[in-house]
Amino acid sequence: MHISITAFYAALLGLFFVRLSTRTIQLRRKAKTALGDGDNTELKRAIRAHANFSEYVPIGLLLIAMSENLGTHPLLVNALGFFLLCGRSLHAYGLSQVKEDYRFRIFGMRMTLNVIIFSALAILWMLIFA
Repeated sequence: MHISITAFYAALLGLFFVRLSTRTIQLRRKAKTALGDGDNTELKRAIRAHANFSEYVPIGLLLIAMSENLGTHPLLVNALGFFLLCGRSLHAYGLSQVKEDYRFRIFGMRMTLNVIIFSALAILWMLIFA
């Protein structure tokens, strides 16, 4: 039986996506704002954390899955999944804070972009040299 490493991280990231979604919904109810952010700083940040997650996670997972399917070493695939999960978690945490410490957001974004870069390079490596 083949075990998909990417599927494991996709499941964890999916659960995290649901958490970001429910947080946004709860803050919308609290602010009595069905559409937009009602100029509520906390809601504005929750909306962006949720949206940013949904902008970066799909391409990250897609590239990790492609590299896994092409035969990238399982340790590298695990590292890529782990760093995507950590990067998105740090970024969401930092962005969600009204009194933000930008270090979380910056480090999370760097981790995420590095996952995308290394996954893309792994794919190219496997296509050209394997």
